[in-house]
Amino acid sequence: MPRFDKGIDGYTGFLFYDDNGLPLVAMHWEHRIKNMKERYNKLFKLQISALTPHICRHTYCTNMARAGMNPKTLQYLMGHSDISITMNVYTYLGLNDAKEEMIKMEELNKARKELMKEGKIKPIEQKMFRVV
Repeated sequence: MPRFDKGIDGYTGFLFYDDNGLPLVAMHWEHRIKNMKERYNKLFKLQISALTPHICRHTYCTNMARAGMNPKTLQYLMGHSDISITMNVYTYLGLNDAKEEMIKMEELNKARKELMKEGKIKPIEQKMFRVV
């Protein structure tokens, strides 16, 4: 059977195909992931309770947010029309993520103070807005 490689703006390779050259659909992926989960659970004591293609989508979104991807870029990649769906439904960040972010900010402030001592940068001045 012929393989029809769909393209978007001249790019191809977005689809996976079965042995007959037909695109794999959600059902194919659900069965594959279900079989992987069952094989894993037979081998290991720590069991995977739920695993679906959609859970993988949530995991991808969370991992990209943790990696520091621009939220608007992530929204575009996820195909969401509203940023609140991307950030409030698909992204799971918690206390450890907040702690790590605060540590990064403290390290940035320390580095900035060190550069100011060495005279490599000047203090930041706010001239654009006036406090009333």
